Amino acid sequence: MSMPNHPMPLAPFTIRVADAVLSDLRTRIRTTRWPPPAPGPPWEQGTDLGTLQRLLGHWAEGFDWRAQERHLNSFKHFRAELGGVQVHFVHERAREGKGIPLILTHGWPSSFLELLPLVPLLTSPKAHGIEGPAFDLVIPSLPGYGFSGRPAPTTYRSVARLWHQLMRGLGYERYGAGGGDFGAGVTTHMALEDPSPMIGIHLTTMELWPPTGEGTRPLSEAERAYVAQVRQWDAVERGYSALQSTRPQTLGYALNDSPAGLAAWILEKWRAWSDCGGDLDARFSREFLLTMLTIYWVTETITPSMRDYFDNRWHGAELRPGDRVQVPAGVANFDHTFVSEGRPPREWAERLYDVRRWTVMPRGGHFAAVEQPELLARDLAAFFGEI
Repeated sequence: MSMPNHPMPLAPFTIRVADAVLSDLRTRIRTTRWPPPAPGPPWEQGTDLGTLQRLLGHWAEGFDWRAQERHLNSFKHFRAELGGVQVHFVHERAREGKGIPLILTHGWPSSFLELLPLVPLLTSPKAHGIEGPAFDLVIPSLPGYGFSGRPAPTTYRSVARLWHQLMRGLGYERYGAGGGDFGAGVTTHMALEDPSPMIGIHLTTMELWPPTGEGTRPLSEAERAYVAQVRQWDAVERGYSALQSTRPQTLGYALNDSPAGLAAWILEKWRAWSDCGGDLDARFSREFLLTMLTIYWVTETITPSMRDYFDNRWHGAELRPGDRVQVPAGVANFDHTFVSEGRPPREWAERLYDVRRWTVMPRGGHFAAVEQPELLARDLAAFFGEI
């Protein structure tokens, strides 16, 4: 699965945030101008004031970034020039035998941090009671997120090409890919653009709308119900996407300048899209959430990350009838407790993918790798073991 004759120049990378940046962050949190609480039930009009104040109080007074920084640096980080910019990624090789190369891609509003719980489970599966092969994992930061630069414009398709370049540059001739949210879109386009090196792909969300209408089979009853649910969800929940796909720069001024604004914008989605029962603390540690927020803050990447919506809307290419992923696909369908569009039916996915494994998960939500890492790792190992 490797081709060692064409190495790509790599630079080992260590995360190190300047003390002055952390001091400025704490000062900004302490001097936040808070709005009055919203009338009505908590969260009905957006992020709850009390919840946000408690979390930001810990961010300023109790959160130990240096401890989290040391933990992050226990992984092997690199940067490589792709598409004219420096792209950050974690590269962890299998501890057990020769690993299957697998590139995993996060989405928005997330980061490479979400995928790190999979590293021990997939590089050393037998040690964790997981049946199946071990993996060489490549976990990049999407362009414009965290420690990666961003070419302009950047779409699913252009990132897919960068990821092929990255995997080949690392010496891999054959490899798999997986992801959710924007990561599912990138993974899909990797298989559409250049299927020859792809062993298979694995998705945790249906990011792309498959071709429907003229030239395709009629929608099934389950598909019609799913489309209606998605449209209803769009009507009441899709405001963030409309804004980010039209005026990301305007919103970016506020979120890049205010830790409270940044946290409110991101955490609302982590609560709404995860299987947390409406209680972030029940699913995620404060340290995890604040580490993610700190990565966005210190790298000043909330604004470029939101450009994913703008660039894919205005510069991306829609799928057409006849477009179909030919490589084997696995889909882990996690229970989106608070995402009311629900699970898609299998026949919806089969419009675009050659679905070889379809797993209905009993729990877990949009951020599956950190919500239910063992369930996801077992499904990944089973899928790639089967194909």
